[in-house]
Amino acid sequence: MLLRLAYLTVTTTLSFLGLLPRTDRDKEIEILVLRHQLMVLQRQVTKPAFTPTDRLLLAGLLHRLPTERLRHLVLLVRPDTVLRWHRDLLRRRHAAASAPRGRGRPRTIRSIQLLVLRLARENASWGYRRIHGELAALGIKVAASTVWEILKAHGIEPAPERTATTWPTFLRSQTDVLPACDFFEVRTLTGARLYVLAVIEHATRRIRVLGVTAHPTGQWVTQLGRNLAMDLQDMGSSAKFLIR
Repeated sequence: MLLRLAYLTVTTTLSFLGLLPRTDRDKEIEILVLRHQLMVLQRQVTKPAFTPTDRLLLAGLLHRLPTERLRHLVLLVRPDTVLRWHRDLLRRRHAAASAPRGRGRPRTIRSIQLLVLRLARENASWGYRRIHGELAALGIKVAASTVWEILKAHGIEPAPERTATTWPTFLRSQTDVLPACDFFEVRTLTGARLYVLAVIEHATRRIRVLGVTAHPTGQWVTQLGRNLAMDLQDMGSSAKFLIR
């Protein structure tokens, strides 16, 4: 008897490993062994844990069997649980196949985002509604909520918190219309003191030396200012205000 059991064990193992051809008798022995192992596991494990892959595999293999047949199988879960897994699998497949390809609102094109950010940075007192109105005047159709989301995504505070404009911010926002002038002092080799009137264009950072004199007067400065205005007009400059 022991020799026969040993023979069956060896032949079953070799058949399972593919080293011997498997017969119906071998398959039945293998099934009995697997069933007995399941019974041992059921006595030791009160609630087995199944991964999503495990559920998918069992539902795919067992859904073709009738319910009555399932109830006679030795399983770690109830047949109703296997059927529920199969229904969940079908529901997910149907949901994935029926889901629309393009969900949600389409993304705002990059050029509009850059324009919104530029308007917000150059106009600290403008809120998202004012920016939305300016875009509408330009013929750009975008929702006011979209403007608000763009500002929030880039960390730009609401308009009431951006109204405190600093001097550098003001200069950057008005560079195209603001030149500035000032005197600076130079000394010659003989020790004479001269005063130079210079103008800087904030847009181009170009410096113009208007004149040099040892005795600057109001009439002299006024004439240099007139000369500067004519030069800027001839160049087509958009300068409107002079900071002194």
